[in-house]
This record gives sequence, C-alpha cells and structure tokens, in this order.
Amino acid sequence: MSIPQSGGGPIERHEQLAEYLASGCKPKADWRIGTEHEKFGYCKDTLKPLPFEGDRSIVAVLEGLRDRHGWTEVREGGHLIGLEKDGANVSLEPGGALELSGAPLETIHATCDEVNIHLREVKDIADEIGVGFIGLGAAPIWTHEQMPLMPKGRYKLMDAYMGKVGTMGRVMMRRTCTVQVNIDFASEADMVQKLRVALALQPVATALFANSPFFEGKPNGHKSWRSRVWRDLDSARTGMLPFVFEDGFGFEAYAQYALDVPMYFVYRDGKYIDALGMSFRDFLQGKLPALPGETPTLSDWADHLTTAFPEARIKKYMEMRGADGGPWRRLCALPAFWVGLTYEQSALDAAWDLVKDWDAETREGLRVAASVGGLQAEANGIHMHDLARQVVEIAEHGLATRARPGAGGLVPDETHFLNALKESLETGQVPADELLAQYHGDWDGDLTRIYAEYSY
Repeated sequence: MSIPQSGGGPIERHEQLAEYLASGCKPKADWRIGTEHEKFGYCKDTLKPLPFEGDRSIVAVLEGLRDRHGWTEVREGGHLIGLEKDGANVSLEPGGALELSGAPLETIHATCDEVNIHLREVKDIADEIGVGFIGLGAAPIWTHEQMPLMPKGRYKLMDAYMGKVGTMGRVMMRRTCTVQVNIDFASEADMVQKLRVALALQPVATALFANSPFFEGKPNGHKSWRSRVWRDLDSARTGMLPFVFEDGFGFEAYAQYALDVPMYFVYRDGKYIDALGMSFRDFLQGKLPALPGETPTLSDWADHLTTAFPEARIKKYMEMRGADGGPWRRLCALPAFWVGLTYEQSALDAAWDLVKDWDAETREGLRVAASVGGLQAEANGIHMHDLARQVVEIAEHGLATRARPGAGGLVPDETHFLNALKESLETGQVPADELLAQYHGDWDGDLTRIYAEYSY
C-alpha cells in the first residue's frame, strides 16, 4: 500500500488534475523500472502469522533491518511502520505482509539485484529470531481472525469501509500478496498505448504468475485466489477499465475516472481524516463534509490516486497489478515480462496488434478464466497457453532489442530473466500447478509443508 504523498500546492484549476498525471512523461533515456513485492511472515515453530510487536514480530524484523542494514525508520502515531533507504522503502501491508517498494532503476539486472539483496537482508534478521517469509498470492492456511491489522490510520479506515462494499475487501487487505512493476511513459499517446496493452494482457500475467491455489487450509478451485479476491472487492475502484479503450482516452479521461472513485481519507498533520465514500469533486468545490470550506492540494490528489485499484493504473507512472506474489525467480521475471513488452516500440506495437480487436467481454473473460485455470484458461475462443506463448515471445524480442547488458558486460541482455516463464510455457505448469501436485502427492494433504519447502 502507498505511503502519504507530499509537496503539492493548492489545486486552483481543474486542468491541474490531468497535468499532474502528464507531468510523469519523460524521454526514453530517463525511463526506469520499479519492482514492488510482498511476502508473508510467520513464526517458524507455530507457523502462525507474525504479530506486530514482540520478540518475534514485524517490529523486530524492521528494527533488525534498521540496525544491521542501515535503513532509516518511518513512524506513524509513534509506531515503527516502515523503512527507507536509497530511493527504496519497506512498508507493511494491512495484515502485516512485508513489502519492498524498490527504487527506480535502469535495468532488470539492477532491480533483480535489489530484490536479492533485500531478501538476503530479511532472511539474515528472520533466521536469527525464528521467523520465516514466504512468497504466495494468498495466505494458505491462516484465518481472518489470526491476522493482525497494522496500526496505520489508512488501514483502520479502509478496514471499516471494506465491510460495506463487495465481499472480499478484508481478505485482500490481510491475506493476499502481489508483485508489481512500475514503468514510465514518454507522452500521452505512449501512455494510452501502454495502458491498453497493460490492461488487455494483465490476465496473461495473472495466469503465468498464478500462485495461490489454497485458502484456509485447502484447495480453493482457483490457480490465483488473489485475482478472484480482487473481483469482489469494490467495483467502484477495481477492474479492467473498459473506457480506456474508447476513442479520445487520455490523461483527462483517467482523471475523470479517478474523480468518480469514492474517497477513503484526507491526510493532514500526520493523521488520516475519515472521508469514506465522499467525493473528490465536492472537495474541489470546498464542499467535502470531512473538511468543510477547505479545498484540496495536489498532494491530496496524489493520495487519492493511490486508492483506485484497477488491474493497471497510472499516477506519474504506470503500475502493473495482476500478478501473485511468488518465488524469487518470478520476482525478477515480472519486470522482464512488462519491460520487454513496453520499452521497445516494435514490441509494444506487436503486443497492441495482438489485442486491439478484443472487446471488453473478451478482456474480462480472460481475467476471470486466468484466475481459475492459469495457463489452461480459455475465453471467447482464446487459449491462454497459446496467447501466453505469443506474449512471452514478444517480450523476449523487446528485451533483446533493448540489449541492456549485465554482469559487467558478460550477459548481453535481460532475456534470461524470462526463463522461469519459458519453462512454464514448455510444461504448461505455473507455480499453482506445482503446489497442487505437491499437496495431492508428496504432502498427502498436509499443507503445513508449504512453509519449509517454499519459504525464501
């Protein structure tokens, strides 16, 4: 989840809303890659989720990272709730999952190194205090009651609201994890093409990275339960955004969409003020019930943009949001997938050619089918395995064309980061399939074995 934004002046013209989004445009030479990933922490002896405080706890892990690895602490209301260093930050998801929001980096080599260093640092602290971390899309066994809610004002407000909209909001908050990639755009036209490709092909990412076939101790009938959860969270702020594919779409149309997303909060003087269900349009007119007579700043707008949760979204950059949390190799494969598709024009054009004739029903059908079937999904005559093969080939072409070397020049490009996905395409098996095979095979239905065998 995002941290509060700062530094924005007053909004005096409606045009500033779209201009804020457009201010993210940058030349190709300045494009960067940001990788974010979440993982569940647990006590190794009990296999129960970490409490917030105590000898074996979230705070103990954060303090260890602060004291031993040079991170600077972030506090809210007197509580240690995050860390920051070198453009990256470590934050807490509502149920205590630990998230690394990586720095904007030039290559996948660099972002993968960052992920690897982070996991090594976390393991260094965790092993010492008897804690483990595991990358999955959904908590396999834990119940709602076992998951602590983190002491962040934003989460307290969201938790109350989630009980009033949809059916899965509180499940998402406490018991799901994702990995996402943030990419840049050069212009409004570039943003439009990238966002259309991102939304249309998000189900392919969901299928290839599906890693949540268990919930509350048993198989749940889905390869990606996390994706299933997001479909019944809050229809006002989730989904595939059909309007993005309409003629004339651009920054202004996205701003209009965001204005229609009900508010969660306004952040003032270190505190979250309850604005649940209120309208940012009213806020612009000084008519927000929570702050009568006060008008918003660009920081308020930036905060509000973080409360829309579609499958791909824009702020000053674009976020790809369709993948389950997972094993180390796939944490590096996701940026390779999306950078390969979007950072070379020939690859982006090829990806758009693949999806440009799909209608909204097809895109939504693929989204639903991917969560259930992974690579075995099918919708409107489109077979996911075949589609994924084509998409990964385009991504590989894009990375080869991009030709960013690593390992001091010994590795010519970033294509090898796709190897985990190519293996899935060869076998037809994604992580969820492997987990289910273990559950029905060697584990003999003992799901507790997942922790020892799949933790970082």
